[in-house]
Amino acid sequence: MLLVYTHKITPRLTYTFKQFFTRILQIDVKFTTKVEEFIAHNGLKLTYAKQALGNELFIRSSNLLFEQGINDVEIIMGKWDGIDCFFQYRQEATIPFDIFAATFYLVSRYEEYLPHVKDCCERFPAEESLAFKHDFLEKPLIDIWAYKFKLIIKDKYPEFEFKKRKFEYISTIDIDVPYHFKHKGLIRTLSGYIKDLSKLRIFDIWYRTMVVLGFRKDPFDTFDEAINYQRQYGIKTIFFFSVGDYTTYDKNTSSRNTNYQSLIKSVADYADVGLHPSYFSYKNEEILQKEKLRLESIFNRPVEKSRQHYLRLDLPETYQNLVNLEVKEDYTMGYAAHYGFRASTCTPFYFYDLEFEIQTPLKVFPFAVMDGTLKDYLELSNKRAFEVIIKLAYEVKNVDGVFITLFHNETLSNRGRWRRWRKMYIDIFKKLTTVV
Repeated sequence: MLLVYTHKITPRLTYTFKQFFTRILQIDVKFTTKVEEFIAHNGLKLTYAKQALGNELFIRSSNLLFEQGINDVEIIMGKWDGIDCFFQYRQEATIPFDIFAATFYLVSRYEEYLPHVKDCCERFPAEESLAFKHDFLEKPLIDIWAYKFKLIIKDKYPEFEFKKRKFEYISTIDIDVPYHFKHKGLIRTLSGYIKDLSKLRIFDIWYRTMVVLGFRKDPFDTFDEAINYQRQYGIKTIFFFSVGDYTTYDKNTSSRNTNYQSLIKSVADYADVGLHPSYFSYKNEEILQKEKLRLESIFNRPVEKSRQHYLRLDLPETYQNLVNLEVKEDYTMGYAAHYGFRASTCTPFYFYDLEFEIQTPLKVFPFAVMDGTLKDYLELSNKRAFEVIIKLAYEVKNVDGVFITLFHNETLSNRGRWRRWRKMYIDIFKKLTTVV
């Protein structure tokens, strides 16, 4: 156990230390404001204050973990043995910056509460982030700090025994459109034929007809394959289904369609299923609740996992709504236009609500890369896309974190712009199975 001395115990402080030590380094932590108790402790101990009490580990505290609300924070980047850092100080300490204030700033998404320019979908864009501006977006910086600090602990307390955490890979699949041709309804099917005909896509007309008549499998119906890959390679897969109303941005099959309901039930028998809330739900608790109840009524169990459609996330409102509806896990934390670590960590963390200054029960699972980012936004070749995914995976492996990818069911169709992506998906499983 680690005993931490500080002059004041705050919600921000306990949140940050438990994330850094308990969740990343697997060290139990206890806090005290009593000098006598701290001095009497013979084990692992650390002072987080303006002055050290003895020769223990000492981090000189800045003000961030003792403040409330959102304030202008001056960020000046520096280096700690070649690693990016900020909140530096010149006075003597175990390390040359406030590693805990920096961790809180990144993992709480403090910068997303500050004024910023939103993108076309009203999202916080990667370009506005500290990580993008200073070129550490592709690294789980908090975990790297923690593992480097672990070496300092080992050197200072060689008798202390660390628990080992293991690298984990989670494959997540968003189902924006479960079927390409089937179960669209008469009007949407006729519209599809007209569109194909107007563009002289004769093969698509033939293919659509074969699928609608039941002579061929729908190309987006890749669910059996995905479940088989999960079983074959032993890698956890989570499916996020959309059950919202039809809009310009939401073109899923109707949640009233019995075939779609059967699909959701079937997938839920073999894998974890979560909600993929619709485009306009991200700031509307009423819509979110309606869709959550719809999915629960289909597969008869509580919906505990969620990822926003288009990755629309507005802090703190989106997460406050999820907390109110008792959703336990969110997988939205990532960027659409860039790969990397939005919260600078590959360790799941609890959402800290800066508006109310509390740690909430909502656990955030940050993903590292999305198929559409590589293919559509960055226009990478298949070979280059695979290299990016594996490089990110090994960044996570180096700190024994959780590596999460975001694919779509249509990506596995092996058709059109996703040609050969099914092989890439399998190759990722094969490659990462050897390091799990």
